[in-house]
Amino acid sequence: MTDNRSQFPQQLRHRERHPKARWKRRGIVGGLFLGLAALATTAAIAGPLAAVGAYVDPYHAKVQAAGYVQKSVRVNRITLSYVEGPDNGPPLVLLHAQLLDWFSYSRVLPELAKSFHVYDIDYPGHGQTITPADYPMTANQIGADLGDFIEKHIGRPVFVTGNSSGGLLATWLAAHRPKLIKAALLEDPPLFSAEYPRIKQTIADRAFRTSYAAATQDHPDDFLLYWTHGNAPFFRKNIGPGTPFILTQAVKAYRRANPGKPVEIGVVKNDTVRMLLRGLDRYDPRFGAAFYDGTWNKGFDHAEALKTITCPVLLMQANTSQLPDGTLNGAMSKEEADRAMSLLHKGKYLKVDATHVVNLDKPVEFTNALESFFLGR
Repeated sequence: MTDNRSQFPQQLRHRERHPKARWKRRGIVGGLFLGLAALATTAAIAGPLAAVGAYVDPYHAKVQAAGYVQKSVRVNRITLSYVEGPDNGPPLVLLHAQLLDWFSYSRVLPELAKSFHVYDIDYPGHGQTITPADYPMTANQIGADLGDFIEKHIGRPVFVTGNSSGGLLATWLAAHRPKLIKAALLEDPPLFSAEYPRIKQTIADRAFRTSYAAATQDHPDDFLLYWTHGNAPFFRKNIGPGTPFILTQAVKAYRRANPGKPVEIGVVKNDTVRMLLRGLDRYDPRFGAAFYDGTWNKGFDHAEALKTITCPVLLMQANTSQLPDGTLNGAMSKEEADRAMSLLHKGKYLKVDATHVVNLDKPVEFTNALESFFLGR
């Protein structure tokens, strides 16, 4: 058995898009610029880079104070890593966006712990969850393992919410394990748009191409640095010529000071970008590669799944746009969201003015919507 880091050494310390390449360019540029440009304009970067290693996200202490504990458990062929909160209400399962990990929910975890018994999961391909080298990165396999975790280790029906690819997994659970799911909140999921060949018309496809090259051709020992190198032209054009070098040095400095910990670059002020770098540090590119070649959705038809769901579903859609060449820059188009709603038996639609990872961009709005939907508040 290998973990996500040992399989592709330091496991794809990667995450490709705006969790899924869905962020707008200005989000990436702005977030990195605030911190890295400051280092770039410093005559000597040794001092600033030394400070990089001392950074600690303040939400680590807040999450711990709220009673969350890191755990892992054997589920079939995997060792599933998750963070569990105190038993203050009905069980709530959180499934993060692709390229991120459990900590991306940190901004909403303390508040959610007041009303729920939270299980914040690193699903296969992400975080500290350990998978065998031949583990199928498919919705059917991952969904089945998550369903078995809920059935055997939570032991009662749950509320579930998932962002992006996590939203697709929440859809799978609601469709295929209906007795386990009381209601589902789908946070900007790529319904229909992530299916092959439609995915080739989305900005996410450009990001998944990086994962595919890593998983099938290059097999990098360090995916985060591989990802940084692969995006070097973008960084040079939009931030500055020295940006790839500075980001690489910042990552190395953090690792030297914090061996074994996922990378958190504090000089990057945009929360979503910083979480992306953290997620890339322990990401298995086979997951993104399966989206690129269409195998992730093999046997998982989005329309058929939505028609099967009988529990209440809240479909939350974030901002989306279309590039001049027609490429979808977002999780799903309004037409795809409308199609999803037409197939749901008990569906409710909510449009939010937020970027793809709503729980990070607008944590209060996300929490209010979740509590209102699940608890009737």
